[in-house]
Amino acid sequence: MKKITYLYLFVMLVLSKNIFAQNQAAAVPQSKPIALVGATIHTATGKVIENGVLVFDKGLITKVGEAGTSYDKANTETIDVAGKHIFPGLISPANQLGLVEIEAVRATNDQAEVGAINPHVRALIAYNTDSELIPTVRGNGVLITQVSPVGEIISGMSSIMQLDGWNWEDAVLKKDDGIHLNWIGYFKRDFNYETMSVSIKKNDKKEELLREIEKTFDDAIAYAQSKNPITNVKMEAMKGLFDGTKKLYISADYGKEIIEAVQFAKSKGVKSMVILGGEESLLAADFLKENNVPVIVSATHRLPNSVDDDTDLPYKLPHLLAQKGVLVGLGYIGLNWRTRNLPFLAGTVAGHGMSKDDALKLITANNAKILGIDQYVGTLEVGKHATLVVSQGDLLDMRFAKVEQAFIQGRKIDLDDKQKRLYKKYAQKYGTN
Repeated sequence: MKKITYLYLFVMLVLSKNIFAQNQAAAVPQSKPIALVGATIHTATGKVIENGVLVFDKGLITKVGEAGTSYDKANTETIDVAGKHIFPGLISPANQLGLVEIEAVRATNDQAEVGAINPHVRALIAYNTDSELIPTVRGNGVLITQVSPVGEIISGMSSIMQLDGWNWEDAVLKKDDGIHLNWIGYFKRDFNYETMSVSIKKNDKKEELLREIEKTFDDAIAYAQSKNPITNVKMEAMKGLFDGTKKLYISADYGKEIIEAVQFAKSKGVKSMVILGGEESLLAADFLKENNVPVIVSATHRLPNSVDDDTDLPYKLPHLLAQKGVLVGLGYIGLNWRTRNLPFLAGTVAGHGMSKDDALKLITANNAKILGIDQYVGTLEVGKHATLVVSQGDLLDMRFAKVEQAFIQGRKIDLDDKQKRLYKKYAQKYGTN
């Protein structure tokens, strides 16, 4: 009997430790109007308001204006944020936040399915709102993410999630917004873990794999046009590409491959497409503008692809594309935990030709427009979601960025996270500040 009692106490002790280690609960809905007063408001519309007033109620922005803007002070919670900065919640496209917890532990990875052609796979239902990574990302101002599957050729459907909620049903902002296609390049990169080096080899299977893609799209077109009562889940998922209700997100880096991929998609009647990655998209900039195809540039903190390129070309790429008239967004594509550094990518772009306001748009207004959620988020305007952050300094400058408050649809977010708890724990142990 004593053994059973001790075992019971041991189990309860373990469970209690696990309970206390869990993330904070989802935020409660906004209960009364809130006014943020005195901060510099970066609206991401091209307008910056010094010493402004921003009011929101029931999750929606009701007023944005200069100091002295009137509002019902008696029935509104007024928060003095003088000297601070208010930004729209940052939007991180095309990553696996909430799908991957520990990359080296297979049981915590739910980002891919078996098989090369999986248009019906939904990243949405695998999204884990209890991920320990999500709070660390929110702490740098990223409040919305496009959760995207990975795979060989057609990896599945992404969905756009708010980084707060009890479950994916609570967190979803836009379900199944698009299908992700990895375009088959002329070359492929192989990483050698022994030498820690990357080699580029000719892709001998390119033609074979392209034929497989073409067959899949031809089958989907025939299915969309048929009146067959039998549902094919793969083909059903692709119907939205031909009526414009879903976007085709094409991962391609090299100029020739980008042009080839867009031409293919257009020939199959795809209404809306986006290039992901686009390391050499500048070579296809005129073509992209002509065909109204936006680009979400991946992490710019890298070396250029060619020894003949300017060393800082990756940093300048968004600015150069924008000068060509291409709609550009910015993201840490595929790098889930590193997406917390998204604002600093934009800050680097601002140091290489682009204005601070336009650099902010790369990760707010532009990303929202490209993802098709600009009617809800991306800018601080009346009628849009009160999804925003209050920072002590410039959110794009890692020296001064310090997010002090965050709101998602008016809900005040607890900005605690595991890393902060560990810092406090060991700061107490070693007596550091």
